[in-house]
Amino acid sequence: MILVTAHEMQQMDRLTIHEFGLPGRILMENAGRSAAEILLQMICSQPSHRVAILAGRGNNGGDGFVIARYLAQKSVPATVYLLATKDRITGDAADNLGLLSAIDIPVIELPDSATFSDHESDMMAHTLWVDALLGTGLNADVTGLYRQAIEFLNRSQKPVLAVDIPSGLSADTGMPMGCCVTADATATFGFPKIGHMLHPGPEYTGTLHVIDIGIPPYIVSRVNPGQEMITDETIRQIYRPRAVTAHKGTGGHLLIVAGSTGKAGAAALAGLGGLRCGAGLVTVATPAGVMPLIQNRIMEAMAAPLPETADGFLSESAFEFLMQTASDKKCMALGPGIGTHPETVSLVHRIVLNSGIPLVIDADGLNCLSQNTAILKQANVPIILTPHPGEMARLARCSVADIQTDRIGAARRFSVAHRVYLILKGAKTLVALPDGKVFVNPTANPGMASGGMGDVLTGVIGALVAQGYTPEDACRLGVYLHGKAADHLTQSQGPQGFLASDVADAIPRVFQIIHENKC
Repeated sequence: MILVTAHEMQQMDRLTIHEFGLPGRILMENAGRSAAEILLQMICSQPSHRVAILAGRGNNGGDGFVIARYLAQKSVPATVYLLATKDRITGDAADNLGLLSAIDIPVIELPDSATFSDHESDMMAHTLWVDALLGTGLNADVTGLYRQAIEFLNRSQKPVLAVDIPSGLSADTGMPMGCCVTADATATFGFPKIGHMLHPGPEYTGTLHVIDIGIPPYIVSRVNPGQEMITDETIRQIYRPRAVTAHKGTGGHLLIVAGSTGKAGAAALAGLGGLRCGAGLVTVATPAGVMPLIQNRIMEAMAAPLPETADGFLSESAFEFLMQTASDKKCMALGPGIGTHPETVSLVHRIVLNSGIPLVIDADGLNCLSQNTAILKQANVPIILTPHPGEMARLARCSVADIQTDRIGAARRFSVAHRVYLILKGAKTLVALPDGKVFVNPTANPGMASGGMGDVLTGVIGALVAQGYTPEDACRLGVYLHGKAADHLTQSQGPQGFLASDVADAIPRVFQIIHENKC
């Protein structure tokens, strides 16, 4: 499913009007008519609702005028509260405003804060609101009269249908711009916006309805939006059932380099993730001192002892052995629990520069890499990075807040600049590709906020690469599987308290659902 930025949506509108020849007024008519139908569904159980439309000066307000007209045609009375004087409205919005007087729809002008305050007691009598204040083009914090209006809507605690996007919500990041309408439902036009999907956007959007307003497919192709939501259909297209003649050799051999004194569990969980995701063979290479712990935890994986420092971290002298061990493997997963000892940092850098097989790098592997990210451009193999926001901030040399306020932008910029595949974990995990494309994963839940989940994902992604999936498909399928397994656990075990190992153990069930086309 395509997701668009505000700019991409504006481009589609412009091309549809000026090149395809569909007038903007028709687009506005299609938008307002369909939004009115959604509103009518909201009030069908209580037809006595008093509906009010809070309209701004732009095209978002114009959509609101169309909604008012269609409500009148269905004998649902509505009042329009306009945050301007009528003579300030221009273009298609003005044309639709002019139609309201002919059918006696009251339009009350609220051009300033004092006038707004004077009408607040009357406005409180309405039982359902349409937010038609601000659209997707918002690029600065909401202040003044519009902030007053948004705060009024939220304070009223009445049901709200937002037109296109809740007023005050960034269409590109999902972050509120100073303040934001908390809508019960949103009728968006053309395509979902990024802001509807990325947290905290869904908390303001409510139930999202996507309305086709008539944008031709070839226009969409021309604009070529840079974001997509991973869907069940996406996964069904990616997934490759095993042949009846499959054996462990065709399942690929995954090498996992992980663990240190006190962090053997990270290595074991990565190995478990790889095995549960179907790698034919898994070898866990770990400091010699922790190898017995790995073997006791997962008997199906092989273990390779590596030279270690005096305090139990991977030694740089492990490099030659690792290169030899990796020579017949299909993928190397690197990083869970390895620490950031200076020798380990040097080892990670040498692996990145010299590996002959694809790399999946996570956790301490990323922390080691953050000391010199320039080496990523010198790698000769595909590299997949799987940071959480803190690790991403270290890689990008910025704050966690910088990452979280523009997750898609941060992931895209880093993956393009360093030519890597990047999985930015968190609520709505992202997959960013070296060509700039970004995918949003809809699966996963807050119950995954516990230790070891990322280690399992490392093994899952590595196993898929080892089985022959492209890095792009391994990333998309891997994050979906990982999150979907946790979603099933919330149904069977409850919303929290399940373990990373439980998630790994639930992955075969998700494969079954996909295989049976039930996802």
